[in-house]
Amino acid sequence: MVSLAIHGGAGGDGPWKGPTDLDPQRIACMQNVLSTVGSMLESGLDALEAVTIAVEMMEDEPLFNAGIGSVMAADGSVTMDASIMRGNDAAAGSVVNVTNIRHPIRAAKKVLEKGWPVMLNSKGAEDFAIEQGVEKVSQDWLITELRKAQWQKWKDNNSRPGSTDEDDGAILDHDAEGLGTVGAVAIDSKGNLAAATSTGGMTGKPDGRIGDTPIIGAGTWADQEVAVSCTGVGEAFIRTCAAHEVATRLRQGESLEEACKNMLGMVAPLGGRGGVIAIDSDGNIQIPFQTMLMYRGYWKDGEIMTGIGPDLYNSTE
Repeated sequence: MVSLAIHGGAGGDGPWKGPTDLDPQRIACMQNVLSTVGSMLESGLDALEAVTIAVEMMEDEPLFNAGIGSVMAADGSVTMDASIMRGNDAAAGSVVNVTNIRHPIRAAKKVLEKGWPVMLNSKGAEDFAIEQGVEKVSQDWLITELRKAQWQKWKDNNSRPGSTDEDDGAILDHDAEGLGTVGAVAIDSKGNLAAATSTGGMTGKPDGRIGDTPIIGAGTWADQEVAVSCTGVGEAFIRTCAAHEVATRLRQGESLEEACKNMLGMVAPLGGRGGVIAIDSDGNIQIPFQTMLMYRGYWKDGEIMTGIGPDLYNSTE
């Protein structure tokens, strides 16, 4: 029953054109996350800490849009959001628009553990996280050369927010409107479920913009039946309460596959094409997407599968 699924964002239109030169590094990161955290789950780690560690590891990969390597806002700064939820008691924590901590997801978990409030914003979230031992970093540390190049291309072309997020080296790599949120869902050996999501948002986003990632029920949801993490155009996922919609559909009798597919069908007309990862209380995993690509993978019974485009690859040795 012990299972783990992760994503590194979804985006793009048209046919899959194959990986870029930077994609092997992203895949290697996902394989390391799945191998490391999957083994920890198998050894008895609880689901909440498992999804926290999984997302932290992706926040530490500069090629994902979370933590170091987060994309830059219109004013050239980095602001990050994260949320986490535990299924057995509906405990949740969220941080919004943080600018100087290494692991926003760890900060969100600290909020969850405190118990009240559920969501902290900006300086209040940062001060709380640092007081709780979350590592403080500078804006210069968070911003990579790739993100600087993407931001400059966005600015020079007067593009829409998010249009350059997946431009590896500011050379259009997947023709994708980048939606590089990272997330994890897990079920542990006691049957407990948890979900976590973290993002740097969208290149060129306006000051104060908040997407679905830190909003419980939109980007992240976990209860006793399912754990869900979404990736896509956040506004549409907010308007449909997308993550919670999966849980609602399960309660109405749909299978996990149907619930995820139908939820994505709801967000699509609102401009919210993207993807979702979900695990139910039976350990079933779904990782569908309706875009050109979604960085994704899962660990189950020692087997690791990863993928970017239409196909999944077995990487178990």
